[in-house]
Amino acid sequence: MPWWQLNADTLARSRFVVSPLAEVIASLKTLHRGTGAHAVDRRWADQHLPAFHARLESDPITALVLHTALRPYWNAEFLTPTPTGAGETTFDEEVARVRTTPPSDVRAHLAEQLDEPLPRALARDDLAERTADLLAWVWSTCVRPTWPRRRRIIEADVVARTTRLTQGGWAAALEGMRPGMRWLGDSRLRVHTRDYPPMDLAGAHLMFVPVTPRQSWVSWDAPHRYAVTYACSGVDGAGSPPAGALSRLLGSGRAEVLVLLDSPKSTTQLVALTGMALGSVGRHLKVLLDSGLVERRRAGKSVLYYRAHAGTVLIRAQRG
Repeated sequence: MPWWQLNADTLARSRFVVSPLAEVIASLKTLHRGTGAHAVDRRWADQHLPAFHARLESDPITALVLHTALRPYWNAEFLTPTPTGAGETTFDEEVARVRTTPPSDVRAHLAEQLDEPLPRALARDDLAERTADLLAWVWSTCVRPTWPRRRRIIEADVVARTTRLTQGGWAAALEGMRPGMRWLGDSRLRVHTRDYPPMDLAGAHLMFVPVTPRQSWVSWDAPHRYAVTYACSGVDGAGSPPAGALSRLLGSGRAEVLVLLDSPKSTTQLVALTGMALGSVGRHLKVLLDSGLVERRRAGKSVLYYRAHAGTVLIRAQRG
């Protein structure tokens, strides 16, 4: 069973990181797979797949790089660089790390994916440049137009997990983060179910990187930095605006809040997901509570709101 051995210093310095590049890589993996894991992913993939396929058909070398780099259980190392953790970074700053990967490293990482010599078509020095150009295309065409909404979902997930951390420790904060990942106790974090040897992260920086597509992976720049990229929770309910009739019935703000409460959320999470002011969210919640569409319960120091049965029936009726 593989795990990462941590110490108190590593846990104390661990942090959540917002990475536009990780969001793009997760989106690229979804496009490469051809469909999304949940309704929001599927709608987004259906919208962008024709242009994505046309982009790869026009550049067969990059298509071959992508096919080689993305395997069922592992990604080519150069494609998923570990975030530096040095404050806020832009997509252009992050993708430059992919673009400047030495050609020999790119070929070595791709060969490791195949466990055999590379095809002759990949024996060239411009593979990092081509890969970075594809990532830039995914960013500008498929991700950047919806980045503000994606970022709100990411920030809401960070709020939820840091709340769990303060209330229930690391076991609670990491619950459901990625398949096979589990806090084992004794400062051990199981990161996946594949048969790899344990790694000692004593003194290293550990980062958790949320993304909105249902994708996850681990990466490291040993011995200094390690990262777990994972899918945000509650994305399906946050991906589409409320139906027009529901918005006309309740008002667009209250309808959006009701749709988002498919799972319990705090007012802080709702503020992050909707972009509304705290006072506006509070007023919408009061109306929904008074009308019996929403209920609430206390969890530690937090108050969580969730959709009542009447609210669920109302949304189902709108979705037909």
